[in-house]
Amino acid sequence: MIKLKAVSKIHITGEVQTTALDQIDLDIDAGEYVAITGPSGCGKSTLLGLLGLLDVPTHGSYEFEAQDISAWTENKLNQLRRGRIGFIFQSFNLIEELTVAENVELALEYTATPAKERRERVAAMLEKLGISHRAKHRPSQLSGGQQQRVAIARALIANPAVLLADEPTGNLDSAHGDEVMRLLRTVNAEGTTVVMVTHSPSHAAQASRTLHLLDGRIVVDALQAA
Repeated sequence: MIKLKAVSKIHITGEVQTTALDQIDLDIDAGEYVAITGPSGCGKSTLLGLLGLLDVPTHGSYEFEAQDISAWTENKLNQLRRGRIGFIFQSFNLIEELTVAENVELALEYTATPAKERRERVAAMLEKLGISHRAKHRPSQLSGGQQQRVAIARALIANPAVLLADEPTGNLDSAHGDEVMRLLRTVNAEGTTVVMVTHSPSHAAQASRTLHLLDGRIVVDALQAA
């Protein structure tokens, strides 16, 4: 599904050059559940951003579903992001002025989905994630765990092929964090490819494969025991 070949990301500030990713080779198959681990500053979030087309590599090639998208325009990348890739962030990124249902529906706004179908899909997704009773509430009226459920609903509403999660439990207590991890396992079991950045060894152990980064390189690529 995803293939990176000799991908590097170099940041240049003035005369200072920093290599965030260094010659990364990576293949992720459809249906995998991959955890990306490593110390702060090792390139985890940079790699996730590249996988999600939020950034472009300085060097190397990126294939998504057998298409080399390295030279695609931002408009084409945008269309691919909207249709095939979902994002979950540590900070939830919900809009306070919108209700829960409106926050989730926002992910369908730039698609060709008719308004009636959008509302039906949102209602079904909120029901699936156990937050339908919060549909008309604002984000500030929810617990942290409920806010993350809304963020997951928004990420899943367009039926993405890949779900990218950047420290999805980072702002949650252990109980709510465990709930989010159960949801990610369920989503993966239903066929969605999941790639998650985490600092938690116990959460990484729930994935089927673990990548450990150090100084911008993949130093461990291991399958988890079944």
